[in-house]
Amino acid sequence: MSEAILTAFGLVFDPYVLFVILASAVFGLFVGAMPGLTATMATALLVPITFFMSPVPALGAIVTATAMAIFAGDIPAAMLRMPGTPASAAYTDESYAMAKKGQLELNLGANLVFSAVGGIFGVMVLIIAAPMLAELAINFSTFEYFWLACLGLTCAIFISSADPVKGFLSLFLGLAVGCIGIDPAAGYPRFTFGNIDLMSGINFIPTMIGIFAVSELMRGVMSIEKVGEFAQDKVGALFRGLGAVARKYWKNCLRGSALGTLIGALPGAGADIAAWVSYAMAKRFSKEPEKFGTGHIEGVVESTSSNNSAVAGAWIPALVFGIPGDSITAIVIGVLYMKGMNPGPAVFLENPQFIYAVFIIFILANLLMLPLGYAAIRGARHLLAVPKNILLPTILLFCIVGSFAMTNSPYGILLMLIFGVVGWLMEENGIPVAPLILGLVLGELLEQSFMTSMIKSDGSFLVFFQRPIAGILGAATLAIWAIMVSRALQRRQHALG
Repeated sequence: MSEAILTAFGLVFDPYVLFVILASAVFGLFVGAMPGLTATMATALLVPITFFMSPVPALGAIVTATAMAIFAGDIPAAMLRMPGTPASAAYTDESYAMAKKGQLELNLGANLVFSAVGGIFGVMVLIIAAPMLAELAINFSTFEYFWLACLGLTCAIFISSADPVKGFLSLFLGLAVGCIGIDPAAGYPRFTFGNIDLMSGINFIPTMIGIFAVSELMRGVMSIEKVGEFAQDKVGALFRGLGAVARKYWKNCLRGSALGTLIGALPGAGADIAAWVSYAMAKRFSKEPEKFGTGHIEGVVESTSSNNSAVAGAWIPALVFGIPGDSITAIVIGVLYMKGMNPGPAVFLENPQFIYAVFIIFILANLLMLPLGYAAIRGARHLLAVPKNILLPTILLFCIVGSFAMTNSPYGILLMLIFGVVGWLMEENGIPVAPLILGLVLGELLEQSFMTSMIKSDGSFLVFFQRPIAGILGAATLAIWAIMVSRALQRRQHALG
């Protein structure tokens, strides 16, 4: 173990890797601070570049850019009332109200410091929980993985949408798309229509670039004339008064970080939901709930800690089980496969140095957030002045080049455009894309584990409950299904009067 840790330090503190981390941090801050460009888009745009890197700098680029982008989304939220990423939307009005009251510096200082604290809290949980869960998961068979896949798909619907029907629609679309290609059990082509490109299935990376980057670009084009009003002309001392805030609201920071890590670890949840739940939690348990919405720092402290801790939390199921915690880790899983590092408990035994390198990079990224975030806030006014009519075509060019590089043919570009339109149509109609992504990622695992289990059990379903952990996971999954059916029946009865 100690040898693996020393090797990991050597891998991370290589000058080339440090340069990649620094460049990715600047890129993440830029994308996160631009309203409409999300952390997921930053990750999707980085994937084609990581194609030419070895595993550690590739993972370092994604980890750093993601952590920075989630924080940077708070900057335009406070200055312009326009969240840079959806993860900042929960407390945008609160932040802008503070800025209008002359507390922009206190708000941005709190966002910066508590984002770093929340991020490090999430990393500590990741460092402790991931190896422990990996030791448990090493004994998993196809029965446990089948129920884990079912549980992950179910959580995605349960959490990511207020309307389960739309969640199911998105999930089934993802599972259907995942069926295209060669049947893994029978080796027979499915839904390929004789097309050679479709024989290899739907390439994951151009699909992700389309859903997360191209759809965002389409939304950006529609709001290209939209310009926010700066709450303040200048930014003063960022850390003045922050000590008093930390002393008064340290419990909020701790609770937000813990809740964010937990929500981040749930498949399909992610930083956006973590921030909303933490903001509601802060208001529920506040001694001054009447101040919420008027420019009160309490909800900001809890939410900003939460969304950054969720970033690391989402890596727990991704690394241990190969089940993405959010859309970013869904892309990460694609990168891990691309680098020959199949996510799962085996990677902790076969390549422990890479796992420790990820932990070190996470800590480094959150520490780097303080000086680089400070500089980003100071230069935010110039950063936010970049015209969209230059920015959006440049990003589209990166998307096209990246998608082409993944397949080395126009097939990747076509996939990107098709799923860009699909993603845009879905979100414009309130259909969540997270279940689609999980269906696409977990569909193969679900099918392979089910088919292998059925062959092992000679067609008996009872075997799925005979192993202790498989039985617990199966019972938990069935209980969640029962709750969903019960709620649907209650809503129907309520609607009928």
